[in-house]
Amino acid sequence: MTNRNTSWNGNRPFLLHPACKDYLWGGRRLKDDFSKETGLTPLAETWECSTHPDGPSVIASGSEAGRTLLSVLKEHPDYIGTSPLRMPDGGLPVMVKLIDAAKDLSVQVHPDDDYAAEHENGSLGKTEMWYVVDAKPDAKLVYGFSRNMTERLVRQSLAKGNIERYLQKVPVHKDDVFVIRPGTMHGIGAGTLVAEIQESSNITYRVYDYDRLDKDGKKRPLHIEKALEVADLGSAARPRQPIRTLRYRPGWASELLYRCRYFQVERILINTERVRCMADFRTDDKSFQIWLCVDGCGVVFEDGCAQEDGGASGLQQAEGQALRIFRGDCMFVPASSVQLKLHGKAQFLRVTC
Repeated sequence: MTNRNTSWNGNRPFLLHPACKDYLWGGRRLKDDFSKETGLTPLAETWECSTHPDGPSVIASGSEAGRTLLSVLKEHPDYIGTSPLRMPDGGLPVMVKLIDAAKDLSVQVHPDDDYAAEHENGSLGKTEMWYVVDAKPDAKLVYGFSRNMTERLVRQSLAKGNIERYLQKVPVHKDDVFVIRPGTMHGIGAGTLVAEIQESSNITYRVYDYDRLDKDGKKRPLHIEKALEVADLGSAARPRQPIRTLRYRPGWASELLYRCRYFQVERILINTERVRCMADFRTDDKSFQIWLCVDGCGVVFEDGCAQEDGGASGLQQAEGQALRIFRGDCMFVPASSVQLKLHGKAQFLRVTC
């Protein structure tokens, strides 16, 4: 892990190093295309911003580099802000991931907050949003059932191995957005690479896993009983892409992808050869921000280290006081952070609570 900058501290942004997962359906794209450094093969998921005990992120820049994000947030709860849900462990209520589905994920379902709190030791449930970073031409995902089901029919189809005939398959395209609410049977299809924003939870009830064997030659466990307790067995409406409107500003544009009571996600497009002030995205004391770079690269400056609309001289003045961000990088911006300025050509997902 490389400390990309050692001068930023306090209420200033910092980069994160993800926790990596080698689930059997993963591939190589997170290594090859997003420069993720890990010895795991395959690489299925990177938990880019996470304080969950199953996969904590580590700070990769600034004076706190090498420490877990959770440990720093415990010392500085003001970094989280006043609006987000307060977690018992002092961590974040949300998590941001990159997922490379070289093969089909299992068909699964997540519980809501009430069920998880009662049956999973007080855990949060899982509402999640997928932004499709890339997809092969024939990529699909599982989204609910194609017809009304009963518990008996689900059990029979699982026993016969023909559950797939009852699942709704939806084509997937680059730049699509899908919202997966608790109770929705779902599964990311092969050839899809997504950024996932979700509640901070690792509760998944696996229903069908294509009879695959893991690296030890064993089938992964299923969770049929709990799945049937939380699953919506009705015919699912076909998901529609949300209406999205780009708001243009000199050098950048933004659009709202999704907002719910747990998080808000925007897509930010930066395209400027100048240093642009991002006054619209300055954090107040209400919430942190998470910036995930899904394409391109850029430089983030602290206010005062480069002149507004500064050219090459401004960049040189900022040397050593800037975060260089590349495709796949994730930046945490504390609440009440310093003013930011950006330069480059990149696309980000910006997450707030």
